[in-house]
Amino acid sequence: MDRITVETRSIIIGLVGSHGYGLSRPSSDKDYRGIFIAPKVYYLGSASIEQKDSGWSEPGILSFLDNNQDTVIYELRKYVQLAANSNPNILELLWLKEYPLITPVGKKLLANRQIFLSKKAKHTFSGYAAAQIRKIESHRKWLLNPPEKPPHPDDFGLGVERPLSKDELHSFLEYLYLLIREKIEYFAEAEDLYQLLTGDVDFKGLLKQYPLADEVLPYSQNLTNSRSDFIKLLQKSQGYRNACREWDAYQSWAKNRNPQRAGMEKQSGFDLKHAMHCLRILRSGTEVLRSGEVPVDRVAAGDAAELRGILNGDFSYEQVKALADQALAEMEEVYKVSTLPDRPDLEAIDRLCVELVEEFGWET
Repeated sequence: MDRITVETRSIIIGLVGSHGYGLSRPSSDKDYRGIFIAPKVYYLGSASIEQKDSGWSEPGILSFLDNNQDTVIYELRKYVQLAANSNPNILELLWLKEYPLITPVGKKLLANRQIFLSKKAKHTFSGYAAAQIRKIESHRKWLLNPPEKPPHPDDFGLGVERPLSKDELHSFLEYLYLLIREKIEYFAEAEDLYQLLTGDVDFKGLLKQYPLADEVLPYSQNLTNSRSDFIKLLQKSQGYRNACREWDAYQSWAKNRNPQRAGMEKQSGFDLKHAMHCLRILRSGTEVLRSGEVPVDRVAAGDAAELRGILNGDFSYEQVKALADQALAEMEEVYKVSTLPDRPDLEAIDRLCVELVEEFGWET
């Protein structure tokens, strides 16, 4: 979809990232997120669009977006789906301090922003924080003990055997996932387990990311009626492919790091930006559960100076880890007494979405 159509039909655009958090520096880029309502054909026809995240170099009507590479504007229906699932980055858009563009329809969305909040925030915010921790641990390992050579099949006991290709691996793991899922699909007492397996947790992703453990190899062999040598080859190939992926990730990380950030990481021994975001996300999630608000501006939240200190390398890895552990423990306690609903009211969210589209209208 062209830029002018998206900008003309935008209902809200906010300044996010470091500027939204109150943690910007003179060199900080400006990141924008927004919401637009697609033209009629995208609702009633076969066309579809979820977001626009490129094309800001073409002519437009909002000059502050000119040539900005950090702009994403979501189609309304996609946005409300993500917000209903307590996506931290998505929810932040409705609690910003600065909106370069906001329409009456956008203001109505802001007036109803609490409708998206639920106790699911505990799981999504802690999950996003865990992702930051995984990045910290990976980068710390690379900083302290960088790999010296790419993996070789021999390292995984694949001397004479050809490793399974990515397509072969993924096809068999997809088959394994479907077999496991179908084992519980028709048992009423397993409804929660089925929902967990099919919706709440990306088990397909887990199967592809982590090699099968030794203790599950016989079960996998029986479940799939496979030869034992094939199942063992599968496990070895998973380990090799994952090592290749990590090697590629290391090479990309080493090549593309911001030089200033790389210098700070080398001095401190860990990724300062991921550490700051981990703590920020955990504290934000706790406040969502406690107050029913999303505290984006860290100056107002009261910890901006501490978060800047982490970015500046004033805290050791052990100190940051202790702060994160403390924040996670606090989130667990607040979750127990939170008055937010367990899940958002999806019918109410649907009604709001319809109202916003109707009030905005179909004309460009």
